[in-house]
Amino acid sequence: MAQSLELLLIQFLMPDNDARRQAEEQIKRLAKDPQVVPALVQHLRTAKTPNVRQLAAVLLRKKITGHWAKLSPQLKHLVKQSLVESITMEHSPPVRRASANVISVVAKYAVPAGEWPDLLPFLFQCSQSAQEEHREVALILFSSLTETIGNTFRPHFADLQALLLKCLQDETSNRVRVAALKAVGSFLEFTHDGAEVVKFREFIPSILNVSRQCLAAGEEDVAVLAFEIFDELIESPAPLLGESIKSIVQFSLEVCSSQSLISNTRHQAIQIISWLAKYKSSSLKKHKLVIPILQVICPLLVESNDGDEDDDLAPDRAAAEVIDTMALNIPKQVFPPVFEFASLSSQSANPKYREASVTSLGVISEGCLDLMKDKLEPVLHIVLGALRDPEQMVRGAASFALGQFAEHLQPEIVSHYESVLPCILNALEDASDEVKEKSYYALAAFCENMGEEILPFLDPLMGKLLGALQSSPRNLQETCMSAIGSVAAAAEQAFIPYAERVLELMKTFLVLTSDEDLRSRARATELVGIVAMSVGRARMEPILPPFIEAAIAGFGLEFSELREYTHGFFSNVAEILDEGFVQYLPHVVPLAFSSCNLDDGSAVDIAESDDENVNGFGGVSSDDEAHDEPRVRNISIRTGVLDEKAAATQALGLFALHTKNSYAPYLEESFKILVRHAGYFHEDVRLQAITALKHNLTAAQAIFQNHNEGTVKAKEVYDQVMNIYIKIMTEDDDKEVVAQACMSIADVIKDYGYMAVEPYMPQLVDATLVLLREESACQQTESDSEIDDDDAEHDEVLMDAVSDLLPAFAKSMGPHFAPIFAKLFEPFMKFAKASRPPQDRTMVVACLAEVAMDMGAPIAGYVERVMPLVLKELGSSNATNRRNAAFCVGELCRNGGEGTLKYYGDILRGLYPLFGESEPDDAVRDNAAGAVARMIMVHPESIPLNQVLPVFLKVLPLKEDREESMAVFTCVSTLVLSSNQQILSLVPDLVNVFAQVAASPLEASEVKAQIGRAFSHLISLYGQQMQPLLSNLSPAHANALAALSAKS
Repeated sequence: MAQSLELLLIQFLMPDNDARRQAEEQIKRLAKDPQVVPALVQHLRTAKTPNVRQLAAVLLRKKITGHWAKLSPQLKHLVKQSLVESITMEHSPPVRRASANVISVVAKYAVPAGEWPDLLPFLFQCSQSAQEEHREVALILFSSLTETIGNTFRPHFADLQALLLKCLQDETSNRVRVAALKAVGSFLEFTHDGAEVVKFREFIPSILNVSRQCLAAGEEDVAVLAFEIFDELIESPAPLLGESIKSIVQFSLEVCSSQSLISNTRHQAIQIISWLAKYKSSSLKKHKLVIPILQVICPLLVESNDGDEDDDLAPDRAAAEVIDTMALNIPKQVFPPVFEFASLSSQSANPKYREASVTSLGVISEGCLDLMKDKLEPVLHIVLGALRDPEQMVRGAASFALGQFAEHLQPEIVSHYESVLPCILNALEDASDEVKEKSYYALAAFCENMGEEILPFLDPLMGKLLGALQSSPRNLQETCMSAIGSVAAAAEQAFIPYAERVLELMKTFLVLTSDEDLRSRARATELVGIVAMSVGRARMEPILPPFIEAAIAGFGLEFSELREYTHGFFSNVAEILDEGFVQYLPHVVPLAFSSCNLDDGSAVDIAESDDENVNGFGGVSSDDEAHDEPRVRNISIRTGVLDEKAAATQALGLFALHTKNSYAPYLEESFKILVRHAGYFHEDVRLQAITALKHNLTAAQAIFQNHNEGTVKAKEVYDQVMNIYIKIMTEDDDKEVVAQACMSIADVIKDYGYMAVEPYMPQLVDATLVLLREESACQQTESDSEIDDDDAEHDEVLMDAVSDLLPAFAKSMGPHFAPIFAKLFEPFMKFAKASRPPQDRTMVVACLAEVAMDMGAPIAGYVERVMPLVLKELGSSNATNRRNAAFCVGELCRNGGEGTLKYYGDILRGLYPLFGESEPDDAVRDNAAGAVARMIMVHPESIPLNQVLPVFLKVLPLKEDREESMAVFTCVSTLVLSSNQQILSLVPDLVNVFAQVAASPLEASEVKAQIGRAFSHLISLYGQQMQPLLSNLSPAHANALAALSAKS
């Protein structure tokens, strides 16, 4: 065989295609015989030309796996000996590398079986050789063997690390240093043992050295290996970087700011900064690296792409991503330097700098939202100025930034509507379609949180939007529909005059069927649902059928986004029609089921391990590493399908909630899907499943009410839902999902009472404790050595939801909540520390207020501990904090017993400023009045009524928080009915307040009944003397008061 094979190898390397094809077929036939192995080994060692020797090695690598087990011990020995000779004696580098690849494959089988005990000692010996070629090939082998037989190396890791460090510092050979760099990368990919990885800290200076030399020599592809290594080190949970983080950052900044390097190299460097911001943000703070990073990264926003390069690698886009990541992880450190950059750049004569100025502000608005809300005036000044810039690119960036603000800086940004909306209206007329489109987006996001403030702008807005809807290209029409949706949602009933015109226009979109128009059809379907919500059932129900038919027809057009918006449309319709939606269930529920059961297409392409062509031989490679396993080339999740599933999951919940009993035929299948989706891999779907499960539980209770085995079946559903929620609290890794589970549990407790929840209380309390201690799966951050307790950012949404559980427990259990509260109290109070942000402290105070209200007398045991915190919060600069503190202080006094008396003086001093002109917030003032009312009710003798009552009555009636009305007017009524002399001296003020309450449509009938009794008592005391006071009232007020008096 040896002779014929040599001829075939030579023939295969000929330029004649036919000759090559024949040779390939003959080689394939011969390769089935195990004797091909010794024949190829012979040619690897003896063939005259390097090409033939290399080809023999490549074929040997591909064929030896199938034959190795069948070879005799003598032949195996021959193969191993020949390979070792080839890598040590061969002069041609490609042949050496090809032989090293064969060793890699053989070692995969021979070493674990104990058939090659001298391989590792040989490699260590090779790596110490005086010959550069030997050292290089030993390192190449260490790289590839780490991937195939890494575990066999474990006992030798310490020696191997020492060797790698030595080779990285090899001053005589660049090739050895580069091979060592690659070997370090392979080693780090293999090992995830913190103790092993941490030793690489001392490699960092040498890695940086080799990379710098490679960059200087123009070998960028090798230099970027350093970034791959740093990537592994950064993602490791071990605290690896220490002081060396400074040199990594410095090197990355040098590379990303060097315009002479290719995009990919610079992008890798920027990516390292991004990973550091994500995984090691406290190290960046500790080593004061945030400002130096931003001083380099912000100016990269000015660079634009040269058109022919990959957009994703563009420096400006990559820089924006880094700034965004930093803002999300270390907002306090990021906002000041970025704001400074934006302020200076906004004044630049260079339009690219003016564009970068507003882009940077838009990019940080999500992460730095709290800091930006405090500086909204100067930030808006820059962006609204840029919206009027002569350069289109600056106006485009400004409209993008405004859209980001509208999305992330709610609700504060809405209070600037008088300056913002006219600017957006103006930008809608821009000559540039890009500016127009972004302005529609900004308008849509801005109006989403508006209410009646939009009314003065409604006419000009709708004029422009309806005009644009008829005359713009498709992409603008889509954004325009989004904006109309936001306007309709904000305007509510005031949108009625425009509804008919909008719905008529939508009909033209709802019949589109060509692929490029389906996104517009999806938007139109969504908009019909939003308009229906705004104008209400009475106007919509008669005209809905054709819209519903169009929506069902659209479902068959195989466009995921259209199906997603169709589910949203049906959800809205179910909400406005309630039981009127039952007729549509047989048509729409199967559609939701089909979307929920879709294959989510986590498409995985498996790449065959074909290597690059060598001399035209497909599947033969000179120095590629061995790939016996297929490798995953591309994992892509079809996000459209995820969004569709999430919308369908939400729809199943709303259909059940609004049709209750009539949902019976679909409950079982629906419930199966929701249980499955509660454990789905993507959090958006899990989030919808959590809410939908609660709605299905509501329907199940109604369905099984009059059922033979109803109680048992309802309990089965209930038990499954509760078990899912409790598991999610501690095991789900997404904060929003966990928050939703907590809110759902609070709702379940409220709806079904303590008896239903009682069996679950031990598990619920344990899960709540885990969340309060920040030990649940969703609260685990990458461990970083310098994070301290107070600095650990927690998620406001999550902890607000967790803090809703305590009042829910208290409300359902009353005083019996006391022993559980005792367990939760200390972990909960951690959030009230002075070092915590204001929103944490007010969360604690609000929660304590509700617990005090519902748990009752046992709160007395906590007064000493919490009163100082609450008194301090009365003076907070934040209105929400003052409001919650005022509410809390009242509830503590109402239920806190004698222990509160010693604080009365301090409380009144703390509340007094909240009654004055200096208090800008009506809700704060209302809660202060509620607090004083509760104090008077419990201990009137401890209040100087002659000083307090005039101030108290002056702020009545309440302006905003009418939940406090009952407490306030019960107090007033009690004082009047007991003929308290202090209050009777204020009859004129009382009559005036009573008249306003009597005439108010916003006050509850129970409150008015209290007023009626008190007023009748005043009439009985003073008779005709009251007449002058009554004649001073307006007729409406006088009549309302008279009507109340007659009732009581």
